[in-house]
Amino acid sequence: MKNLLILSALFFRLSTYAQSDGFYVALIGDDSNPGTISQPFGSIQKAIDATVGNDVKTVLLNEGVYEIKAPLVFTSQHSGLTLKNVSGEKVMISGGKKIDGWKKQRNGWWVTTISGVKSGAWTFRQLYVNDSLRQRARKPNSGFLKVKGMPEGTPKTVNYHTDCQSFEFAPGDIDPGWKNLGDAEVIVYHFWTDSHLPIESIDASTNIVTFKHKAGKVFTDDFSEEGARYVVENVLEELDAPGEWYLDRKSGKCYYYPYPDEEIETVEFYAPVAGQLMRFEGNPDQQGFIKNVNIKNIDFRFTHWELPAGNSNDRQGSASVPAAIYMEGLQQSTFEHCSFANLGNWAFDINNGCSENTFSANEIGHIAAGGFRINGGDYSDSPFLRTFDNVIVNNHIHHYGETYPSAVGVLLQKTEGNLVAHNLIHHGFYTGISIGWEWGYQRSVSRDNIIEFNHIHHIGQGLLSDMGAIYTLGVSPGTVIRNNLIHDVDANHYGGWGIYHDEGSTHILVENNVVYGTKFAAFNMHFAREVTVRNNIFAMGRLQQINRTRSEPHKSVFFEQNIVYWKEGVLFDGNWKDFSHSFYFHPKNESGTREVSQTFDADYNLYFNPDKKLEDVDFGDMDWEAWRKMGKDIHSFYADPLFEDAENGNFDLKQDSPAFRLGFKPIDMSSIGLNGKRPGPLLTD
Repeated sequence: MKNLLILSALFFRLSTYAQSDGFYVALIGDDSNPGTISQPFGSIQKAIDATVGNDVKTVLLNEGVYEIKAPLVFTSQHSGLTLKNVSGEKVMISGGKKIDGWKKQRNGWWVTTISGVKSGAWTFRQLYVNDSLRQRARKPNSGFLKVKGMPEGTPKTVNYHTDCQSFEFAPGDIDPGWKNLGDAEVIVYHFWTDSHLPIESIDASTNIVTFKHKAGKVFTDDFSEEGARYVVENVLEELDAPGEWYLDRKSGKCYYYPYPDEEIETVEFYAPVAGQLMRFEGNPDQQGFIKNVNIKNIDFRFTHWELPAGNSNDRQGSASVPAAIYMEGLQQSTFEHCSFANLGNWAFDINNGCSENTFSANEIGHIAAGGFRINGGDYSDSPFLRTFDNVIVNNHIHHYGETYPSAVGVLLQKTEGNLVAHNLIHHGFYTGISIGWEWGYQRSVSRDNIIEFNHIHHIGQGLLSDMGAIYTLGVSPGTVIRNNLIHDVDANHYGGWGIYHDEGSTHILVENNVVYGTKFAAFNMHFAREVTVRNNIFAMGRLQQINRTRSEPHKSVFFEQNIVYWKEGVLFDGNWKDFSHSFYFHPKNESGTREVSQTFDADYNLYFNPDKKLEDVDFGDMDWEAWRKMGKDIHSFYADPLFEDAENGNFDLKQDSPAFRLGFKPIDMSSIGLNGKRPGPLLTD
């Protein structure tokens, strides 16, 4: 008896000690327990709430997959909380549900009946087999169908921003006899958006398909007169290739066409249930901030989201799609060494009143939309709604936009002072990093954002148009784009630029970047003002090297000490004409204005095409002498820059490079991209 009392006392002391270390959660736990190491909680939310009013602010997760149907919620009462993996093994927060009960059919398909689907309690648009996304039954299995015509008018008479709700299809491309036609979805790829359109009706006599809501752009292949590309998904009759599946919402049955090497006894199926995994619900307008929350070494998987009625995903960058992790009023907090995959939306939505948060050493891959979206209050909103000084560093973002391809790797909207550095971003279908959210020269709160030492490659992949590896919008004083490595940027028709200054980009510094292997220009401006572009290497664009669309009554760019090296395409494409204009210069002048004839400056640059003599090169539709008579490139050279191995992406300069005589400073590529220890193996194709 005495020994039993001693053991009980010892156990009590150990439990108390463990409690002071944090609240424990385990799959075998129970929420009626005290949350100690020996008597852990069974749910994460219980442990999170246990920290409220408690000196203990740590939640420790044991190994396992924690399935949730609703997001974990944090409020200002949870400030100071740390949520981390304590096991050293995998800890996953999953919004998914395993699907069992599969049976083989005579035609080779597998089928199961899913509880809740027929009643409308549950539906999903992603299915994962052995942790890999499978394709909804679609037509065609590869490539695209083409819009044949537009009932609303022809491309010559309809503005490209016109809302359109129907089109003519080629005979046989869409079948009015398809089962559950209302569940079929047409996805149109046009311009820089992907329009998702559920079918309303089909006129078999005219081959006109009408949708349940409108798309925000005409159904043309960008600005051409050809019909747009499209596919049709979620059609039972098109379940004709291994890896495809179909969910019959009326019967509750799910059908799957297996690969030859898949065995029904060993394959695991998961579908998403939860719309989000975490919500940080601060109240910044009332200064109700959440502070010092730290999330460490946790895997996040599976979220479900459907476009609401009337939304075809028209907003640029898929900006209307929500995120698995939603934040409002979160400050001085961290996410580190976490992974995010198989999400049906964005990974992070960092919204109003979020500041001084750090997201480091995370992996985001194979997700429906984008990685990070940072947005906040505008200049007319309460200052407490402003979002600023967040850090996104050393993250691996890849294979994004798998459902909504117009999504962005890192999207900075109305926000300032953020650092986006040392990230590896690749295999997206649209822009890698986007900065700014005002079109034109009006006031913007986007400023002082630093984009540096990122490695961005295989962006666009030929699906959409009008994108860049790094894209800017609007007035952005103090914004700097430097020491980034960009290559392999492709587009459908136009676009596929390296660094792209779109409408009104102003007061941005672009320096020490290496950009090569773009479909269009390595550096492109639509219209911009007083952008400084210096000490960059722009190389081997396929169709153009440097492009400006518009000449306006101000200086658009100061282009200095850059190296431009190419073998094909145009050197200076677009509009490089100057014209006389006046601007307000100084109140002591008699009129206050000054007349000028320069809309851009270019000097101390090095140009070279190894297959062309200088006299055969066009500088904005001019020869070298006419270009210099305009006052351009007076001190510049046309000479081989002497790269170490440009053909294999090594743009280090040899010691005797003529670029050094122009003041060019070597660009060190050794610290670009991921520079920290990654949490586990890379996600792959």
